[in-house]
Amino acid sequence: MKLSCLITFVLLNFSAFSQPENVQLASDIWPPFTGQQGQTAVSTDLVKEALRRTGVTVNTSILPFQDVITGLDKGSFDGSAALWKSPEREENLVFSDPYLFNQLVLVGNKGSETAATSFDELTGKKIAIVGSYDYGALRSEYIGVDFVEGQSDQQNLDRLLKGEVDFLLADALLVHYLTEHQHEEVAKHLQIGTNSLLTLSLHFALRKDLDGSDLIVEQFNNEIRKMIADGTYNRILELNWISADVDGDGRTEWVLNNEAGSDIPPEMGYSIAGGKASASSGYYIDGKMYDDWNNVPENYRTRMNTPEDLEKVKVLQFNF
Repeated sequence: MKLSCLITFVLLNFSAFSQPENVQLASDIWPPFTGQQGQTAVSTDLVKEALRRTGVTVNTSILPFQDVITGLDKGSFDGSAALWKSPEREENLVFSDPYLFNQLVLVGNKGSETAATSFDELTGKKIAIVGSYDYGALRSEYIGVDFVEGQSDQQNLDRLLKGEVDFLLADALLVHYLTEHQHEEVAKHLQIGTNSLLTLSLHFALRKDLDGSDLIVEQFNNEIRKMIADGTYNRILELNWISADVDGDGRTEWVLNNEAGSDIPPEMGYSIAGGKASASSGYYIDGKMYDDWNNVPENYRTRMNTPEDLEKVKVLQFNF
């Protein structure tokens, strides 16, 4: 028994010492998830913080997406902060648990009908998508829909406002930033759908042949769960409320950014679990669960940030 414990101890320590202290990651420009230094890049920031807590530092290269995939295949990079999972990629990469979900919603001009629940309902419509994003499967699966490629979300918005397309397809997080920080422009010009037409899980991934990759990914998963519970996740996403399953019971709870506070309970919030947030969920605040808003301590039911603070939030700004 003692020999067995000793061998286990040695193996565990060998794994710890053999994992790299620095990983070289690669991503493309994909607002607001990844981007150049100084740009909003929530996926990059979440991954960096989770790995920092495990003692692993990150260097990130920003390249065209195909160069990212080629570099991973050739071993030029250790992994990527933000990838969708596929059987082909799983052959060479170790994927984390989902730490975000890309939830693509319809955005139309004010008064447009955006209640579609499937692309099958959009036959004959022109829908703007960003060409560099990996939406290629949409074209082959929904041949009756005219997907119009643009260079950026801003270009797609311009085309929508000019009437050149019927809708644009945007990520729910990007739309959430828009509605929160450019509320007047959105209310005047846009109609935003509430149904996710396509939901894809987002993962941190490392090459399988990288020493310690399994352990790093396992530690990453653990730290992400801790970051959701302690409010770090909210702060990185620059959101007051998120909806997440904190206690692992399969039900989502509202999680508050403890530093911000809130003078009203959330009616709409961003769900990181790939589904709609429920207004009836409990409230998880500073390590404690509250079933009812009236039971939340008064100091958390006071909004602590100011309009000046909101102006400092580094979110994307769109031209209307």
